[in-house]
Amino acid sequence: MLEKVIAPVVIGGTGGSGTRVVARIVRHAGFFIGRNLNDYEDAMEFVETNDRWINRYSLRDIAPLSQEEESWFLRDYTASVKRHRSPMPADHLAWGWKEPRSIYVLTYLHQHWPELKFIHVIRDGRDMACSSNQNQLRKHGAAVLRHELQGLAPAVGSASLWARINVNAGSYGETQMDSRYLRVKYESLCEAPESSISEILRFLGAEDARPTEQMLAEVSPPATIGRWRVLADSTTLASIRSVAGDALERFGYV
Repeated sequence: MLEKVIAPVVIGGTGGSGTRVVARIVRHAGFFIGRNLNDYEDAMEFVETNDRWINRYSLRDIAPLSQEEESWFLRDYTASVKRHRSPMPADHLAWGWKEPRSIYVLTYLHQHWPELKFIHVIRDGRDMACSSNQNQLRKHGAAVLRHELQGLAPAVGSASLWARINVNAGSYGETQMDSRYLRVKYESLCEAPESSISEILRFLGAEDARPTEQMLAEVSPPATIGRWRVLADSTTLASIRSVAGDALERFGYV
């Protein structure tokens, strides 16, 4: 098990899905989310750890982690947690982190930390496919999709990765984590920030709290919402639907 401290709130999603906004809202709610952060609010203590382990973990169904690898994985994450928490005041109990790729190892984190809460941020897979941010596809596409990635155009590969990762996380969260899992649709947050932030606050345990002006000010709907309508041609959209249609429907993107 990871070290016995109050379990964190972890924020994850595929790259560019709006996790930065959610992280700032969580911070305004009084949570420590780290000091060593990049401009996107990513907790840098977890970046190298995820670089080392996500691809190996993604291949576990065809090559299970050995006992030694399991041990190293746990040590690596425990060390990341300790570094992340080191600047946090000793009496500060509300904490967590945002590194979007935590979504790739959600099952592992929850296995070793059953009290963990996870905020799953999701954005329309068609917009994600048309984004210039394809770092996750570049780093992890081959490990997650394997032979399925071969021959796919980048936008279609991106949509396929989006579908796989979000469906896996959604299914696991709904069936295994119960009230410790929350899915936040980025579009809903932008359209109705007050109700979406209120839902986040309830999830964090602040039942009677209302969104503050600081929280509301963090939500600024970008012009890129719906960009797929302009950037994707009919052939590309048909290919995206072929690999991600079920996931788009599942998450309400129809």
